[in-house]
Amino acid sequence: MSSSDPSGTGAIPASDESMSAARSGQQPGAVAPGLYVVSTPIGNLRDITLRALDILGAVEEVLAEDTRVASKLMSAYGVKARLSPYHDHNGAERRPGLLKRLGEGARIALISDAGTPLVSDPGWKLVHEALEAGVKVWPVPGASALLAGLVASGLPSDRFLFAGFLPPKQGARRSAIETLRAVPATLVFYESGPRLAETLADLTAVLGRREAAVARELTKLFEETRRGSLAELAAHYETAGPPRGEIVLLVGPPAEDAASAADVDAALKVALSEMPTKAAAAAVAEALGLPKREVYQRALQLKAGDGPA
Repeated sequence: MSSSDPSGTGAIPASDESMSAARSGQQPGAVAPGLYVVSTPIGNLRDITLRALDILGAVEEVLAEDTRVASKLMSAYGVKARLSPYHDHNGAERRPGLLKRLGEGARIALISDAGTPLVSDPGWKLVHEALEAGVKVWPVPGASALLAGLVASGLPSDRFLFAGFLPPKQGARRSAIETLRAVPATLVFYESGPRLAETLADLTAVLGRREAAVARELTKLFEETRRGSLAELAAHYETAGPPRGEIVLLVGPPAEDAASAADVDAALKVALSEMPTKAAAAAVAEALGLPKREVYQRALQLKAGDGPA
């Protein structure tokens, strides 16, 4: 891969014109005082925004989870910025000094290793305490793995709930899933490759049949989104083994107004009086949004006189 390729995927680097603001050595006074929460690429470095480059090149300091990761992004776009670490292990120690400087009018940016800060990373406490102290917090939006996974999943996107990482132990994991059973929205999780098959199996056990998707390595060279029912996906990854890369796991919402057994029987009786068994079962399954096989089996039982009259 050419050293002139900051994306790592064969993409053409940004033009000199598009990076001129970041490379021009802007002074801190070029941006207003406050804390800038800056989104960074989740894989493809071309997903940085022009505004993000402007901000990173103009603030006095950039707080990063891992300065080694951040320095690669800065170097790719010629951004000269003072980097310092801010993470779970030093956050409590660093916050008082950062808040003091911000209160005095400093301009500081907060970034994560990938994506939008505060989403499954340590930035929330800093932003919360900054706001409590009356500091202006400026969001600088951009890449987000959960949104990228959502739009690629094919699942309903008008309402969704991001639930982060589920607990690693099965008992706690199933309990957490149970609390989400009735949520009328697509569920979005982050998960690791080694735990993916187990998590899918637990989701299947608690939630039953639902459509789902596993999106991994989003925006990278080996990007993949696999779709199917929870059970199908659990079986696939149990056989295939743990996938590599960052994973977004999405689960479709529960069926609206799921038909009761009595509703199914009533609909089948009407349909069976008008058409053959197979056709009647297919019509009822489509109308009620149920698996054809299950409805057909019930239709056979009703035809044989097994069930309420």
